[in-house]
Amino acid sequence: MGDVDNAIPPTPLTDVYTTIKIASLWSEDIGSGTNELYIKLIPNVIADSVFIADTDGELAALDAKSGKKIWQKDLKLPVTGGPGANGNLVMVGSSEGDVVTLTADNGEEIWRSKVSSEILSPPVENSGTVIARTIDGKIFALNAETGERLWVYDRTVPALTLRGTSTPVMIDENVIAGFDGGRVTSLNRATGKLNWETRVAISRGRSELERLVDIDAQPLIYQDAIYIATYQSIIAALSLDTGTVLWEREISSFTELDADENYLFVTDEEGSVWALDRFSGASIWKQEKLLHRKPTGPAVFGSAVVVGDLEGYLHWMDKESGEFIGRTQMSSSPILVKPSVENDQLFAYASDGTLTSYSYIGIDISALPERPEAVSAEQGSAGTTQETASDDSSIFDGILDIFTGGESDDEVDDSLEDLAD
Repeated sequence: MGDVDNAIPPTPLTDVYTTIKIASLWSEDIGSGTNELYIKLIPNVIADSVFIADTDGELAALDAKSGKKIWQKDLKLPVTGGPGANGNLVMVGSSEGDVVTLTADNGEEIWRSKVSSEILSPPVENSGTVIARTIDGKIFALNAETGERLWVYDRTVPALTLRGTSTPVMIDENVIAGFDGGRVTSLNRATGKLNWETRVAISRGRSELERLVDIDAQPLIYQDAIYIATYQSIIAALSLDTGTVLWEREISSFTELDADENYLFVTDEEGSVWALDRFSGASIWKQEKLLHRKPTGPAVFGSAVVVGDLEGYLHWMDKESGEFIGRTQMSSSPILVKPSVENDQLFAYASDGTLTSYSYIGIDISALPERPEAVSAEQGSAGTTQETASDDSSIFDGILDIFTGGESDDEVDDSLEDLAD
């Protein structure tokens, strides 16, 4: 007899009362994706270009509007981190500890530099300094022109950690980084000197597994606060200047966060998606109908919040209420990374190498009769958003006729394309 699979099955999907029209602007297959490895290679959108890599070492630049390939390079390296990008450089890291930089406009390689171990997060650059985080707890600062090592910051790695590392964030003269063990540091970009360090997660439990606390998600900086997600511990807001804890909530998460002026959006380890008050951490809404579907971190896209899941679906939720407003399946393979949003487009990347760009039109349904069953989200509590099982296409067609004056699908598609112009 084989081993029994004790994994909790994903929550079955229910029908969505669709109130938006989602348009796929383009879709491309980019190499072999992540080869069924749990590697988070993240699309990076800079200006009018989107950069993406696969684990076989294929690195490509595409036109963000059309999806047409600008250039593609075979780095002949097992890429496990990246790509990082700015207006001039594209950077990736490998499982063998290589940092590779190329020109953003044509993909010409500039330099390769060795660091101490595997790189599982994108290298980042600012003001002539490239920062690379390694799995053995080190942060390397490299000269952006030559790859020469400038400084190294080192922290001890606990015996047991999650498979992944938090991507450092560079802001002004500082490097903000989260570490295994639940600590956040601010380093001087030029020297690597420690500005401050805050322990945001405390280990609890009797076994090593129970005591495991980890920061895998990239710190989110919004205005003067840093938002941190920790596994088996808390979500916390810190002062950017001092590292002082502003508030904390007991929510375990290892996925990236997103925010707008009012709310912080979080996906917890069980698959619930939360909206929290950005200033206090109080609950605004909680969407529980994606439990055990391994949803990605949430991406704010206009009036929607979007997550991907283990079956290649993108779930679109109303930002204010958490109600589902749309759904589309971009692939049959898992979506492992938070969608990227730039220039009125959403970019989603599946583990089979499919990269797709989306836009959408929302419909004002306030003048329509009440839905067959009330759709509600309990505000400020752990209530679950309820949905109405319905025929998506017929509902949406009726809404569309009322609010567009019977526009044809071609006209609506033209409007969607205009959003990306």
